[in-house]
Amino acid sequence: MPALTPYAAHARGLLAIGLPLVGSHVAQVGLHVTDTLMVGWYGVDELAALVLAGSFFFFLFILGSGYGIAVMGMVASSLGRGDEVQVRRETRMGLWLSILFGLVAMPVFLWSAPVLEALGQEPALSAMAQDYLRIAGWGMVPALVVMTLKSYLSALERTQVVLWVTVAGLAMNALLNWMLIFGNAGAPELGLRGAAIATAATQVASAGLLASYAAWLPAARRFRLFQRFWRPDWHAMGQVFRLGTPVGLTGLAESSLFIAAALMMGWVGTVELAAHGIALEIEAVTFMVHLGLSNAATVRIGRAHGERDAEAMRDVALTATALSLAVVAAVVVMFLAVPEAIIGLFVRPDEARVDAIVDFGVRLLAVAALFQVFDAMQVMALGFLRGVQDTRVPFWLAAVSYWLVGVPASYVLAFPLGLGGIGLWLGLVVGLAAAAVTLMWRFWAGAGRLAAAA
Repeated sequence: MPALTPYAAHARGLLAIGLPLVGSHVAQVGLHVTDTLMVGWYGVDELAALVLAGSFFFFLFILGSGYGIAVMGMVASSLGRGDEVQVRRETRMGLWLSILFGLVAMPVFLWSAPVLEALGQEPALSAMAQDYLRIAGWGMVPALVVMTLKSYLSALERTQVVLWVTVAGLAMNALLNWMLIFGNAGAPELGLRGAAIATAATQVASAGLLASYAAWLPAARRFRLFQRFWRPDWHAMGQVFRLGTPVGLTGLAESSLFIAAALMMGWVGTVELAAHGIALEIEAVTFMVHLGLSNAATVRIGRAHGERDAEAMRDVALTATALSLAVVAAVVVMFLAVPEAIIGLFVRPDEARVDAIVDFGVRLLAVAALFQVFDAMQVMALGFLRGVQDTRVPFWLAAVSYWLVGVPASYVLAFPLGLGGIGLWLGLVVGLAAAAVTLMWRFWAGAGRLAAAA
């Protein structure tokens, strides 16, 4: 069937780049899932504090990760044009901006309890969350460095090393959690603080491994990435800043929808907040599949954009969308078929509130199945747009969708209409649907429209 040949070729190309990235993203989320799972077995109050602390850390991480994410599309486009000098300039300044952001964020972690209390959280939980963040916050700089180097290596289509480094980090985190949370193998029993130490140490090790590989890789030595690294390149920094800041704000607009839901879920109750954290971790794992495919689409569309190949841009976008929708179908079946077994993995069987947590978590997974398609389509659209370096307008579309549509919908459905925690998650559906429609329209009405005419 000759008509399918271009799509089959693009599917192979997307999967070759995307599958290792999917594995890497799943393993990365596995770090947080491991923390949630082990801390959940340690205690429900500690789990609720971890949900708050994790949301707080993630809020700042997403904002700072925009510079690293922007590097992916920029480097892919520069490679498509054959501009090797620009590859080095963009990546290096992406690293500079990531490091600077991480350093600026540290004071916020050190004094996070007053912020959480001002947002309506219980003082005891806020204090526990601050204890976690005062340790885990030291992992922000290496975590952002990892994001930038992952983007650089992905643009070079060297994604397998990203996968193996992340899997090694997952194993390291699980071992350190087992030792430091529960006091196994002669280690002190540190509970929530032990989880923070494990996470920060894993991020430092991952950054070191990826930096070493990027410096060693024979095929990339011509870029001289770390040669005279201390020298600023103000023009390239400005380019990365202008493209990356809207990327970070776009991610923040999306993630803050979920963070706002977590904060409001804290107003509903501790059991509901714990179930929310569990269900969100599960949803995050499945979302990583779409994110990996979206990253692959960014690289492939970025290359085609640099080569001025409009037909390839169109075909990559259509193929990536079809692959993502196939994953959606499989995830929906899983969420609806075995929700109790999935939620039950995260709570100790003898926990007094286990039945209430599992019951509420099952109901949340039913709603998560409902918004799977919208979540997938909005992240795919963002991947397409980043491939053509279109980030400013997508930020405003995302901000309107999540903050002017999603957050108010969550609040109204949960409290004035009395739907509680389920209403919060239904509001997420509304916000994600608005984002999916408007961002897909942005691509196909802009660069995608030109590609479709090719």
